[in-house]
Amino acid sequence: MRRGDRFTALIDACVLGGALRRNLILSLAEAGLFRLRWSDAILDETERTIAKITEGAADTSRQRVAMVTAFPEAMVLHDRAIEEHLVLPDPGDVHVLAAAIGAKADVIVTDNVKDFPVEVLQAWGIEAVTADAFIADCLDLDGAAGVTAIRRMRERLRRPELEADGLLRKMEGQGLVHAAAALSPYRGFI
Repeated sequence: MRRGDRFTALIDACVLGGALRRNLILSLAEAGLFRLRWSDAILDETERTIAKITEGAADTSRQRVAMVTAFPEAMVLHDRAIEEHLVLPDPGDVHVLAAAIGAKADVIVTDNVKDFPVEVLQAWGIEAVTADAFIADCLDLDGAAGVTAIRRMRERLRRPELEADGLLRKMEGQGLVHAAAALSPYRGFI
């Protein structure tokens, strides 16, 4: 039985742009720990972010197709007219909030939490959380399924291959400190 009926998470491009965060989040979604959502605009921004990070070396369209193929239910269509009524510190993030509203998301997973003020999100019953906090929360929700999903992800890595300790160090090095701490007791299983 999938546990994805527990809550819905809209994932921002700043989280999907980095390979490690993207792989961790998508692995947890694949395990059914939450309902994954994104929009075309978020995926457009993700492609630009990946291209910037990899200095154009990555085949971003192939990655996007793989994500959409793996999670066809994740696409959110929302009424663009709502964007005119939303105000955020960064107007470029209005489409993210509009997609979250359209998806009836419980959380927006973003590393730009400051751009999603609590008082604005509360009106919609949405919370903004960092990727680090979100991954740690998923592991708290169902540690066995989360650890298994991350082990499978680690086993798929080829360039470079990572042992459990290497994965935990890489997570810490990329600011996923709480998530790495949540996984650390299970290093023998990942």
